Amino acid sequence: MSTHDWGPAASVGVLALRGRMRARIRAFFDATGALEVDTPALSAAAPTEPHLHPLATRVSARRDPLYLQTSPEFPMKRLLAAGTGDCWQLCRVFRDRERGRHHNPEFDLLEWYRVGADHHELMDDVEALVAAAIGPELSLPGAERLSYAEAFRRHAGIDPFSAGLGELQELAAHAHLEPLAGLASDDRQDLLDRLLAGAIAPAFPADRPTFVYDWPAAQAALARLDPGDARIARRFELYWGALELANGFHELTDAAAQRARFEAERAARGGSEDARAPLDERLLAALEHGLPDCAGVALGFDRLVMVAAGARHIDEVLAFPLERA
Repeated sequence: MSTHDWGPAASVGVLALRGRMRARIRAFFDATGALEVDTPALSAAAPTEPHLHPLATRVSARRDPLYLQTSPEFPMKRLLAAGTGDCWQLCRVFRDRERGRHHNPEFDLLEWYRVGADHHELMDDVEALVAAAIGPELSLPGAERLSYAEAFRRHAGIDPFSAGLGELQELAAHAHLEPLAGLASDDRQDLLDRLLAGAIAPAFPADRPTFVYDWPAAQAALARLDPGDARIARRFELYWGALELANGFHELTDAAAQRARFEAERAARGGSEDARAPLDERLLAALEHGLPDCAGVALGFDRLVMVAAGARHIDEVLAFPLERA
């Protein structure tokens, strides 16, 4: 352990910017009347998505492990089912196996929900929130909005819903994109993810937000499917240039469908330790009770500070990243 890195990685000026941005976010939600909530960092359940790896810990009062939250989404949905109405929180979350230029194992996530809204209405909110949070630090042009299919057609020359596996593999090879760890090179969704991150998002404007909406149903995650086109999930992601900032859904409210997705995701983990973690039965019970029609989004606060500060590495906006913790 070094004793020469006791100071913060971020400058005092950037730490002050973080504080101002937090205050602007609170003012934004105060103006909308949304309720600020807080939920536990520890959970008896763990996420099932194969790319999320929770950190487990133990407390003396419990025999089974608890998991540090990778997102406050599940407990916030329980609050929505209990009748809170529009709600938000800015909290610390934790994800294992994430460290790099844009990743730290613990980071700040802004999550909020609008009752009665769909994903298009929530994109309006996200654009307004980003402008309010960044404030005078950066001139913010209007956001570009592309459907997932349009983004692929414009920047890769293919239709992601009809392109053959060979065509996707050829594009990935041409762009020198390596498969994600643990996934085969013929995994169609992995190929689409790699093409989006490595070949398409880098073509997005570097000076403004870009929304990509209406994702393939196989990548629905917690979003409902489009009733007019079962190939499409009502999901969006927000980028600034190639940097992903947020992920939003017109939320799935069907408990049986959500359980089926959880089980399929857990099966995709194979025999890993994460696959043995319990499902969030309390969330499923809340969906059974009745989750109101709503849209929700999670936005990486540290990455938004990176945009406002013109930072190239997440450590530039953190007081004490992993190596200084």
